[in-house]
Amino acid sequence: MPRFDLILILDWSAAGSPRRGADSIWLGSDRDAASNPDTRRRAWKQLGCVLSRAGKQGLRVLVGADFAFGHPAGLAAVITGRPDALALWDHLAALHQDDDRNRSNYRDLAAAMNRQLGHPVFWGNGRKAQIPDLPRLRPPPQPDLPAHRVTETAPPGGARPKSPFQLAGAGCVGAQSLTGIPWLNRLRQRPGRAVWPFQPWDQAQVVLAEVYPSMIAPELRAAQGFPCRDAAQVTVLAQALRYLDDRDRLVPMLAPDPRITDLAAEGQILGFGHEVELRAAARAVLRTKT
Repeated sequence: MPRFDLILILDWSAAGSPRRGADSIWLGSDRDAASNPDTRRRAWKQLGCVLSRAGKQGLRVLVGADFAFGHPAGLAAVITGRPDALALWDHLAALHQDDDRNRSNYRDLAAAMNRQLGHPVFWGNGRKAQIPDLPRLRPPPQPDLPAHRVTETAPPGGARPKSPFQLAGAGCVGAQSLTGIPWLNRLRQRPGRAVWPFQPWDQAQVVLAEVYPSMIAPELRAAQGFPCRDAAQVTVLAQALRYLDDRDRLVPMLAPDPRITDLAAEGQILGFGHEVELRAAARAVLRTKT
């Protein structure tokens, strides 16, 4: 029996101004065509409306967001005094500023965390002006704080996600995390919400999970009929997860992966360790469209 009645995939953006089309925010669904709000604030309102309607209908919803929910073990403990990712969520939510024109202070937050650590780990200042304590280029490795989480281990023949410390450059996810976590933190404060894998989720009406659409990148290259790659990936991934859930094969993917020794700090990408099955589901979905 399927666990979820509705599956949504959110492709986030850290753009500093309103934007639509490629490299902007897309909200995909296993039911409808993807939508493309031009700012984070509009995306938040749209997602809230969808979840409100779903709640009134008693639907159980999975929301997959394409950015890192956690950071390498050790960061949260130093920054917040608590060794768990949700403490960092609260920290970022308290300090993050994001207006209705997509102007955000996430770079300043990254620089402040670098100062608190005593050495830079966040990097990638994409602005022309220098930002103190936020280097443009990758700093030397820190032995006590690795650049990657265990869940970012590349599968055989697959692409490895970028470090959540990288804020600029092709395929980076760090800026999306610093801007996206504060918004999702508002959702998790509401009754019936849970953030997987950090909180018990079995009885939650809305489950938030980290996803990585590039897991199905080879399949997406064959996808047709979408306005851009971003629209394709949120739609195909939502439908692939629906395909799995309808066959009782999604819930096993929500089990903690034994390779991750600090799950509370680092989190886990949904589908990690199940890449072959996820890609097969994407192919099955795409076959029905040809």
